[in-house]
Amino acid sequence: MIDIPCVILAGGKSSRMGEDKSFLPFGKYPTLIEYQYNKLSQVFSKVYISSKTDKFDFTANLILDNEDISSPMVALQSILKKFNNKVFIITVDIPLVKQETINTLVKNSNNYDITIAADKDKIHNLCGIFSKDLLNKINTYLIDNIHKINYLIKNSKTNYINFEDSSQFININTKEEYKKALTIYKKY
Repeated sequence: MIDIPCVILAGGKSSRMGEDKSFLPFGKYPTLIEYQYNKLSQVFSKVYISSKTDKFDFTANLILDNEDISSPMVALQSILKKFNNKVFIITVDIPLVKQETINTLVKNSNNYDITIAADKDKIHNLCGIFSKDLLNKINTYLIDNIHKINYLIKNSKTNYINFEDSSQFININTKEEYKKALTIYKKY
């Protein structure tokens, strides 16, 4: 078991999906969030869900973000306030990330503020390790109304770890991506 905390981001608006993607059925679970929570609970000793409200009908460790604005930067601020060191962050909508990928990210996170996954096509800004040392920078960015995680990543000591298997990073934002993720999941 990995001893650093894992936090699943599930507070977004899911506007492109047209419904809260956290509640889409996935695998043998009634919801995507339950799938992610249970999967990651087999990897990490402590798993949390970051959300605006307690909208879930199963027992989980929650980190509620009480700000009015929906922003990954605000969620990251709430998360890092809670912990003393580093945290693994992943969004609810990338359910196929492999345990070996997570292990590689954790193993390569020492001496960096951020260690995130990348593949040949994309950097996965919210799949990686974030250090508590980022909190002052995040606080300043939010005062300046900067909410883009990409800005934080580019202006921090970041380690980008490249992975060959890009299918594990499929991001479920649309009905088509959801169907594709289910097809890939059946092959695992």
